[in-house]
Amino acid sequence: MAATAVSVDEKLDKLRAEVAKLSQISENEKAGFISLVSRYLSGEAEQIEWSKIQTPTDEVVVPYDTLTSPPEDLEETKKLLDKLVVLKLNGGLGTTMGCTGPKSVIEVRNGFTFLDLIVIQIESLNKKYGCNVPLLLMNSFNTHDDTQKIVEKYSNSNIEIHTFNQSQYPRIVTEDFLPLPSKGKSGKDGWYPPGHGDVFPSLNNSGKLDILLAQGKEYVFVANSDNLGAIVDIKILNHLINNQNEYCMEVTPKTLADVKGGTLISYEGRVQLLEIAQVPDEHVNEFKSIEKFKIFNTNNLWVNLKAVKRLVEAEALKMEIIPNPKEVDGVKVLQLETAAGAAIRFFDKAIGINVPRSRFLPVKATSDLLLVQSDLYTLVDGFVIRNPSRANPANPSIELGPEFKKVANFLARFKSIPSIVELDSLKVSGDVWFGSGITLKGKVTITAKSGVKLEVPDGAVFENKDVNGPEDL
Repeated sequence: MAATAVSVDEKLDKLRAEVAKLSQISENEKAGFISLVSRYLSGEAEQIEWSKIQTPTDEVVVPYDTLTSPPEDLEETKKLLDKLVVLKLNGGLGTTMGCTGPKSVIEVRNGFTFLDLIVIQIESLNKKYGCNVPLLLMNSFNTHDDTQKIVEKYSNSNIEIHTFNQSQYPRIVTEDFLPLPSKGKSGKDGWYPPGHGDVFPSLNNSGKLDILLAQGKEYVFVANSDNLGAIVDIKILNHLINNQNEYCMEVTPKTLADVKGGTLISYEGRVQLLEIAQVPDEHVNEFKSIEKFKIFNTNNLWVNLKAVKRLVEAEALKMEIIPNPKEVDGVKVLQLETAAGAAIRFFDKAIGINVPRSRFLPVKATSDLLLVQSDLYTLVDGFVIRNPSRANPANPSIELGPEFKKVANFLARFKSIPSIVELDSLKVSGDVWFGSGITLKGKVTITAKSGVKLEVPDGAVFENKDVNGPEDL
């Protein structure tokens, strides 16, 4: 046993000496990184005792319908909103969708990007209530420069926009446990942003937290910039202020598409996030079942700013570490990350709120883009509103082949987005091109055989149809 203890300390000492020489990052970042690595090496990951897991009661995960209505009075509502800040997690690149810049600048609808919609939403809120809700964007070193350029176009709007960067940590070479940048990898490949759990220390380190507290702000609403459903909800804000809840996670009922999402549990008297990575192998199927774990984390989080200050300064936010192995130019590296949702157990009176599915509308792939660009939604004041004429509460399931994976290719293959109000599922594979004014209903499968280009004509209507070649059109 003693031998491993020494080697862990040696590993850490060598790493610390190398990290100290890295001029690209601040002392705060170095300290945060070393602290994360030493927690990882000490193997302090607590194993969840499966038998102790309890389903949270309605006091802990509050049904949205039971929240009291916010005050009718505009002046009272303004007072509530003046305590709020909106923070969008904007560190992700649109690489999975074939884009090089920040994901938030992908066009979603009517020529508007995610960022445009977020700004329009907060602008209309500030205008309606005469309040001042600022927008914060947490960028990563990958998205900072591009985002700055875009934010400049809003310099004349009625909204205060702050940007700050999350930490930049060196990737660790698995073989000798030394930082990749000390081996001459000084470009972006040598570094990584350590997950959105980093939002709390970065908010503090950037000085933004003190500015907001000085302005009398009390709560921050944190959400992913690609979740179009994550809009300010006065009912939730009102509930948290009245009940002095320091932390709230919005959860929503699981469907079969969400089986891997983290869920809330009651554990030893506290509410806690349970992620699939923490589940012992023999219980993974149980975790994925919709019967026992009925809700999942939308990553819409409401957090008390004073509590963030208190916990960050006490270094109390020791969230579960997510090891993320990668390969850079053939070199095996390790990234250690944390998730903001895992911080729930450190806050007082933390709760979940079981919200309608409409508050979770993420765009992770072009199949999601198809949904939000279609007649299933309309745009009102920057808000994406679902079409009331769709009877089925669930969205259609859409599977598009690799030809549609990149946004540019996806857009090129649709002359216009088909009508899908009555669609249950769509599966497209092969070299398929869509004309304009097409209507899809029920279950539709369109398959182009290898080497065949399949063009769906303008105005085609498919209902419960399998198309396997030009003869089926």
